[in-house]
Amino acid sequence: MRVHATMRRFLLYVAILAAAAGAGWTQASESDRPLALLAVVDGPIGPGTAHFVSRAVDTAQQRDAEVLVLRLDTPGGLATSMRDVIARILSSEVPVIGYVAPPGAHAASAGTYILYATPLAAMAPGTNIGAATPVQIGGGGLPGLPSSKDEPQKPSEDGETVSLPH
Repeated sequence: MRVHATMRRFLLYVAILAAAAGAGWTQASESDRPLALLAVVDGPIGPGTAHFVSRAVDTAQQRDAEVLVLRLDTPGGLATSMRDVIARILSSEVPVIGYVAPPGAHAASAGTYILYATPLAAMAPGTNIGAATPVQIGGGGLPGLPSSKDEPQKPSEDGETVSLPH
């Protein structure tokens, strides 16, 4: 029944953090109680976000926090920064909880993958995740995908993409 205990603890932390309702990082309790930290990611995922999350994880570890809540409201962002954030979450000694909030928030694209990387994820009412499909910025099609619906393609034996006859 470890899942139920973890969920109860998570809900307690979320209630404490919701009461604190601040931007940035919030200490959720006094020194003699379990410590939960909140890191707010509000906006596109980029190098600054990766640095911010890394600092948040470092701080949570240094302060012996029980949990770090990563509150997300993002349209997505750079794949390289997303991978850096995910790597930092996965290497954290402190559990990182993904939380899409406040109501109306979303974690799209890179935000969805970051949420997937957290061992426990939650969403406030009225939030959403999704649209987690890599896109190419600057126009043109994605490598290996047909450029039009009329040109079906499949991978060849050497991994290259070839056009199929109509």
